[in-house]
Amino acid sequence: MQVNVPPDLETLINKRLSSGAYSNAEDVLRRALEAQDAEESWTDEEWHALSAHIEEGYLQAERGELIGDDQARREIQALKTDWHRSRSHTQ
Repeated sequence: MQVNVPPDLETLINKRLSSGAYSNAEDVLRRALEAQDAEESWTDEEWHALSAHIEEGYLQAERGELIGDDQARREIQALKTDWHRSRSHTQ
């Protein structure tokens, strides 16, 4: 299959490629479609949970209960790793 993309999408693909995180355009498109598929498969309960977490974070920030950027990166990476593991077990 060949896909023609408009210049704005080509720019986005090239931006991802220049980051070094992807080896080719197919990898960029695969990741984008996987992310879209995951997002579209979320249940209302999952969306409400995400919304609650965002609200909780906002309130914590208002109260000055922030964590450092290094700790935040570690926690986000752990969540991302867990998410990838859970996705690989369901596929």
